[in-house]
Parts: sequence; structure tokens; C-alpha cells
Amino acid sequence: MSDGCQRLKCTNWGGLARGSTSQASQEHSSSGTGSGDKARGAGASGTGKRARIAPPARSVSMETTDSVSGTRSTVRTRGGLGRGTGYRAGGRPISVQQSISQTMSGRRIQQTFHQSVTFICWVVLAPLTRCRSYGNLPQPHAILYYSQRTTEGGLLISESCGISENATGYPHTPGIQTKEQVEVWKPIVQAVHEKGGIFFCQIWHTGRVSTSDFQPNGQAPISCTDKGVTPGHEGRDWAPPRRLSVDEIPHVINDFRLAAKNAIDAGFDGVEIHGAHGYLIDQFMKDQCNDRTDEYGGSMENRCRFALEVVEAVVKEIGAHRVGVRLSPFADYMETGDSNPEALGLFMAESLNKYEILFIHVIEPRMVTPENALETPYSSLQMRKAFKGTFISAGGYRRDDGNKAINENRTDLVAFGRLFISNPDLPRRFSIDAPLSKYDRSTFYTPDPVVGYTDYPFLD
Repeated sequence: MSDGCQRLKCTNWGGLARGSTSQASQEHSSSGTGSGDKARGAGASGTGKRARIAPPARSVSMETTDSVSGTRSTVRTRGGLGRGTGYRAGGRPISVQQSISQTMSGRRIQQTFHQSVTFICWVVLAPLTRCRSYGNLPQPHAILYYSQRTTEGGLLISESCGISENATGYPHTPGIQTKEQVEVWKPIVQAVHEKGGIFFCQIWHTGRVSTSDFQPNGQAPISCTDKGVTPGHEGRDWAPPRRLSVDEIPHVINDFRLAAKNAIDAGFDGVEIHGAHGYLIDQFMKDQCNDRTDEYGGSMENRCRFALEVVEAVVKEIGAHRVGVRLSPFADYMETGDSNPEALGLFMAESLNKYEILFIHVIEPRMVTPENALETPYSSLQMRKAFKGTFISAGGYRRDDGNKAINENRTDLVAFGRLFISNPDLPRRFSIDAPLSKYDRSTFYTPDPVVGYTDYPFLD
């Protein structure tokens, strides 16, 4: 273990939610959402080890060595990770390699996680577009929103953040490409860290899922193709895209790299690369959309080249332990489907092992469309078996089937969206099987800074 690492020895977590879960998360439907609204969970393993039953434990002893000063210290906590168990003073992440136990419906699960990240809960806050970042800048009301949904040791994934000035496709969505955007994200991230949460920034480019109104100087959106989304689809007048030349693609990859660097500068613990839901990376991967005949089109390997080059660039910039990828190979969002989704998903899961990233976040095959779960012959199980890191599932889960998926080893973590919108204390409600508040879909994307955003009730 290198300098600056911590060793955690768990002898018994008394303080995790008794009975069921322990992390704030979301299960959002993507209806009309402009970014990665459906995220269902994110985890962290990176070691390739799967969850296993662990004996009860009572305290945590942690030995740390600061790589700068060389100072060694030991921290003991009871009932969960303490404030110093994964962060230096000021909230700066430090490397961690540990075993922890999770409580889930009376069962305890122990998992070994990758360095630099510690997740305690199996419930993850999914990335949810909320359209309340006026002028593409996160606002102060986001401090309360994310803080409300933070559980100690739990993973939150931010709403999608644009990587460049031409990455936007929806109103009032935040970016992470300018110094000003980095600065206004800092207090939001700090609020999550002060409550012991782990915060990843989802970075995206919408590609052809945009209109000229959102593009610099009213230009055409970019994509792998010049085929546009059908005008009127989902009620929007989508602009015909401009096909990227091979020489332009490295510039877009560099935008992803810089956005990842900016996210770390803002204090985020890592990034989730949005490769799902019919946006730019997904457009390259899917044969329904990608009609190129060069090295970025045709075969599955070529169609996935752009996605993997983005991952490689981001990993080199911020480290594999800070990187996750969201995928929806089975979905047909924004007219971006594939003729062989199981093969596509398996290829990506196997290919991503090369980069040793922290997690993949997979939209369940039943979520063929954003609104409703449908019967499907496909399964994400082969992706789960192939990928050596942490596997996060998302897609219409509730408490019972989320527990079942983990009990059956079909996933490591589960992300929740819509339920997290209306239940900011979702992990606690799950832990005691309390009734859930109903969400109001009509306020998902309205710009009000309070209504439908921070005004949903807590149990207490």
C-alpha cells in the first residue's frame, strides 16, 4: 500500500441502518430528463471481489499515514465511518482500502472497496436532471437539495454536468467546464462531505439530443452522424446534427478529460462518465445511430472506440479509482438502440476491465423506454459476471426488489431516482420499512428552487 493510505479494520458496525439499508440514493425515471436522470446506483469495488456474508462488528480502527507530513495516527469510531475516515481536514479525499459491513434487511454484507472511496450503503442517489441551474450555474438551493439526500458513507451522483459550451441540450442544466462553475460547485460538494457522503460528478455531452438554441452562435449540435432525432420526438424540435470529423474527435475527448479534472478541483470524489440514454457516447456505440464508415463506425469495436478513448483519457487524468461509467446497452432512448444489446453490453463490460475503473452503472434491460418497465428477454447478468469492479443497477427498483437483487448477487449497489426526489431520507425509510411519500412528476424539471425540489417531507 502506498503512502497516504489508510487501513480500516472492521470489528462491528453498530450504527448502520438496522433492518435494511444505509445510503441515500435515487431511482429516477428519465421521463423528459435531460441528463442522467435514471441513475440507479453507484458503488465501488475495483478489487473484483464480490459481496460476502460477514460477522457482526462493533468498532472501526484505522491507521493512517499522511503522504505529505509522514505523520501516523489511529482513529477509532463506533457505529459507522467518522468524519476523518476517508477525508483529510477540509474534505480532501485520501486513499482508502478497507473492508466494511453493510446492513440490508437484517443481513450484513462485507465488501472490499477500491482505494480512495468508502461506501457503506447499498442505496445510491442517482444522477437526476432537475433544471434548476440558472445560466448553467449550480445555485445555492442545490446545497440544501444534495445535503438533504446525504447519508454518512453513502454515494451520491450529481445531475449531469456539461463538459463544454456545445454539450448542453436542456435548459438550466449545470456545467463543469469553466472556473466559475467549478467555484460554485465547491460549497455544494462541501455540504455533502460535511455529512459524510461520497459525491461523484456525472459528466456528459448530449450530442444530437439538442437544439440550435443551446449551441454557440446557433450552430448545429455535433454527433457521430448527421441523422437527427425525429422532430417532435418527446415534444422537442431537435436540430439536425453535424457529423464530427475524425480530426475533431480528440478535441471532444479532451473536453471530457478537462471536465473530470475540474470536477476533482471542485472537490468531487470522482466522476461518472455518462455513456447512456442516447447522448453522445451512446450515439457512437449504438448501430441504430452510428452510420460511420471510418475507424469510429461499423464493427462493435469501432463503435465503442470513442467511449473507451474517453475513459482512457479520464483515467489518465484523475486515476481509475475515481472513475465510473454509466451504460444503457438495452435501451432505445432518443432513437438510439442497438441490434445486439447483450453483445454490446458484454463487450463494454469486458473492455472496461482493462482500465480498472471503480464501477459501471447499468440501466436494467426492462427500462427500454424512460417511462415504464417492460417485459424483455434480455438480462444484465452477463455484464455483472464479466465486470471485475463494482456493479451498480438502476431501473425502476423499490426496496424489496433492490434487496432481492443484492441477495441474489445480481448487483453490488442499487441507484434510486424518483423515490429519492420525494423521500430525501430514503435510506432511513428503507431501513425501517416506512411508508414512502409520492412524487409529483409535474415538478421534476420546473425551475422553482423550492417546490418539488427541497420541500418534500422527512419522517421527523
